[in-house]
Amino acid sequence: MKKAPDTKQEPAKTTKSRGSVPTKAPVKAPVKAPVKAPSNPRKRKNDENEKTPPPPVKKVRVVKQPATKPKSKVAINQRPSQHLDVYVFGEGSSSELGLGTAKTAIDVKRPRLNPLLSVNQVGIVHVACGGMHVAALTHDNKILTWGVNDQGALGRDTTWEGGLKDMDDNDSDDSDKSDSGLNPAESSPTAVPASSFPGDTQFVKLAAGDSHTLALTDDGHVYGWGTFRKNDGVLGFFPNTDVEIQHTPILYPDLKNIVDISSGANHAMAMDSKGAVFIWGSGEQNQLGYHIIERTGTKGVKTTLKPQPLRTRIKKYKAIYTGSDHSFAIDKDDHVWSWGVNSFGGTGIRKGAGDDNAVVYNPTMVETLDLDDDTITHMEGGQHHSIAITQKGKALIWGRIDGYQTGLDMATVPLTSTIQDSNGRPRIVIVPTAIPNVGKATYASAGTDHTILLNDLGHAYAWGLSATYQTGLGTTDDVQYPTRIDNTAIRGKMLNFSDCGGQYSILTSAAA
Repeated sequence: MKKAPDTKQEPAKTTKSRGSVPTKAPVKAPVKAPVKAPSNPRKRKNDENEKTPPPPVKKVRVVKQPATKPKSKVAINQRPSQHLDVYVFGEGSSSELGLGTAKTAIDVKRPRLNPLLSVNQVGIVHVACGGMHVAALTHDNKILTWGVNDQGALGRDTTWEGGLKDMDDNDSDDSDKSDSGLNPAESSPTAVPASSFPGDTQFVKLAAGDSHTLALTDDGHVYGWGTFRKNDGVLGFFPNTDVEIQHTPILYPDLKNIVDISSGANHAMAMDSKGAVFIWGSGEQNQLGYHIIERTGTKGVKTTLKPQPLRTRIKKYKAIYTGSDHSFAIDKDDHVWSWGVNSFGGTGIRKGAGDDNAVVYNPTMVETLDLDDDTITHMEGGQHHSIAITQKGKALIWGRIDGYQTGLDMATVPLTSTIQDSNGRPRIVIVPTAIPNVGKATYASAGTDHTILLNDLGHAYAWGLSATYQTGLGTTDDVQYPTRIDNTAIRGKMLNFSDCGGQYSILTSAAA
C-alpha cells in the first residue's frame, strides 16, 4: 500500500515544483544525471557554472548505447497484455481519479468507467496507485501518470499557467462540463515522455508511493522518479546529491535482474531473480528493517536512499509486499517475515503492538501466518492493518480496528486474538483472522484505512473508512463489514484487480 495523507488528518502542505525536460538513463553517474541533462532554465544556469557539461553528456551517450544496452537486454519479465477497463471512485480534488477538469471529477461516490482510459484509444494493461497519484502502463508501452505532482511523482512537467480559481464560481453550474479548477496537466492521464528512456525499453510493472514512482523493465532494470519524505520534510531521491526531487525518470544502476518491485509510503523494495531483496527510502520508522540513527544534517540519513540488501539471514525470497510504513517478504519455504511500524500490530508481530512508538526492528517471522495446510499467495498493508490471501481462497486480516479496518465482527473474535486497552476492550486484532461471507478470495488491496477484496466470481467487497467515498459504496459513513460494491458501471463485470490510494480506489476488469 501506499499511504496517502491520513483522511483523519490534514495532509502536509507543499509547494508545487515544476518538472524538467526528461533525461536519458545514466550509466556511470546516476547521481549527476539530473544536473547534466537538458533541463529548465533554472537548472541550466547551474550547469553553466560547472564549465564542463558538454564532455560528460557526450560520454554518457556514447558509452551507454553500444556497451550497456545490447549486453543487458535479455528479457526476464513478461509484459502484461490483457487490456483493461478502469473504474475510479473516491476523492478527486487533487486529480487522483484522472477524469480531467470536469466538475464531476471531484467526488465520485461509486465506480465510474474512466473515459480518458478507453480500451480503443489507450489500452491500459496495468495500474499502480500512490497516495495521491496514479501510474498506468499501456499496451504500447507508454507510462501514463496523473494526480499530485508537487514532488515529482508524475515524472513529467505539469506546468500550468491557468492558476487556481474559486470553486464557488461553479456552484450555479451543474453541467458535467463545468470547470473544476483542476490543473489539466495533472488531472488528465498523460504519458511520461518516451525520451526519458532508452529506445528499446519495455516496461512490465509499476509501483507508487506517497511521492515517488518506480518502473520495472522486461530485462530487470528499475527506473524511478519523485522523492522520499522523512518526518520533517523531504529526504531526497538519491544519496550524495543535492537533488531532493527527481522530476524525471532515472535508472537505479545497482539494481539488476529485478523481477518484482513494491512501494510503501516512503520506502521501496525490489527482488531479483535469485530471490535477494533490496530496500531503500526513508528509514526513520524502521521501514528498512534496520535501525537508522540520524546524524547532524542529512548525510547519515541519505545513505538509505541507495538500495541495500535486506538485513536478514534468509537469502532467498519469493515475494515482497509493503504497507505504508511496514513490509513483508515471503521466503522460499513459505514463511512470512515482517518489519516496520507496529503500533497497531500491522506487522502481525505481537511484541510491542499497542505501544505508540512500537516498531519491529529486524525482519521477524510471523508465526501466526505459518499455515499447516495452506500458503499465502498475496499480501497488502494499509497504514495500521494488513491482509493476506491464501491459495485456498481465505482472506486473513489483522491490525487496527477502531475505524473498522479489519471488517470483522469483534463479538466473534476471541479475546486471545486481540490486544485490549486499559478498560479491557479490544483495540487490535493481532492474530490473522479469516473474513467471513466474501466467497473465495483471490486478491485484495489496502488504502490508508480501508480495504477492497475480490473473489473468484469477480465481485468486489469494501469496508473501513469511507469519508471520501473511497469504498465505492456511495457513503461517507465508515463501513463496518465487507459490503459488495455494485452499480451499473461494474454490474456483470468480472473484476480482476484493485488498488487503493489514501482517499480513492481503482477497480479493473478485462476489456471486451
